[in-house]
Amino acid sequence: MKTALCRATPVRLAAALLLGLGLPCHAQPTAPVAPAAAAPPTEATPAPAATPAEAATPAPSPSPTPAPQPILEPLEPRAGVDALSDTDIRQALELLRTHYLDTAAVSEEALARASLQGVLERLGPGITLAEKQLSTEEPSPVRAEILDDRIGYIRVGALTKDHLAEFDAALGNFAEKNLRSLILDFRATPAAGDYELAAEYIKRLTPKGKLLFAVRRPSAKQEQMFTSNQDPVFQGLLVSLVSPNTAGAAEVIPAVLRTVQKALVIGGQTAGEAAEFSELPLRGGKVLRVAVAEVKLAQETSIFPEGLKPDLAVPVPPAREARILAAELEKGVSGFVFESERPRLNEAALVAGTNPEIDETDSAPQKQQRPLFDSALQRAVDLITTLGIFDKER
Repeated sequence: MKTALCRATPVRLAAALLLGLGLPCHAQPTAPVAPAAAAPPTEATPAPAATPAEAATPAPSPSPTPAPQPILEPLEPRAGVDALSDTDIRQALELLRTHYLDTAAVSEEALARASLQGVLERLGPGITLAEKQLSTEEPSPVRAEILDDRIGYIRVGALTKDHLAEFDAALGNFAEKNLRSLILDFRATPAAGDYELAAEYIKRLTPKGKLLFAVRRPSAKQEQMFTSNQDPVFQGLLVSLVSPNTAGAAEVIPAVLRTVQKALVIGGQTAGEAAEFSELPLRGGKVLRVAVAEVKLAQETSIFPEGLKPDLAVPVPPAREARILAAELEKGVSGFVFESERPRLNEAALVAGTNPEIDETDSAPQKQQRPLFDSALQRAVDLITTLGIFDKER
């Protein structure tokens, strides 16, 4: 039986041929064709010849494989922007203005706000947007103790001239008692920018004639150098305690002591604000705090803006650290460093039929009364003890 032609539109037929897809036919039936006479059994039946229409119809071609689409991998914003040329940046902004669905979000004002926000995020802590407020900060006093009759401890407190006098008194007391180790705690020292006063603290602990640090402005000629001009009051092993709240002049002191005296630093990485700042008022009442000079240590080492990285990191949650420092100021430091001896089972307890170890563990009020332990300070004491044992064995 001959195949009938499909009654399809040229577009559908062309598409079907192009894609190699079968197209359903809706042709009118043709007149029945009489069956051909049966051929003799010994002869092969010849194949029917193709009609002109069938000969003109090409064979269906295989469906083409679609080309793979490229996958866009988002870049980290800062790294991506840093990789762009100036031309690419200008082009990207123009494309945003003409293609982004929300034109208000890419207006000149919106882009200016985004630009300032990006500068604050990139250059912080060198640039800070602040609001003027009355100072409500509580005073941070000095506290000095002797731990285990062998280690001097000073909570430095706020850097002031009055506190410097208390600092001197504590150092003199430790020197008289021939203490060979000193822990300086800067975790409760408020941020300050008085680097001349910071140098005075450092001079008490460094050899005479040593270059301490410099405050350098963009112009190389504008540089203030600080050098020790006196003999140290205390000579011995130094350990500094710092935290992310340690900022400005407070982080310069432990940084210089580590550089000049090989003092160890324990705690959390500092704020990275070892710079001089200028407060520039804005018309709306806000203040732009801008770094105008930075502190440079020996060998041109800088701790701005990355901060001082401790030799021994002891991460402590801020809320827990605040509780510890407040409790130590009220009750003293020793109780937060050395654990009291646990109750032990003894003969008297056996006679009485009690177990003080279990009673002490199960007592809820006792649990509430147990003090917090200062892990950073404990590490400092353990380190000093270890170094002391090592020195004795040499």
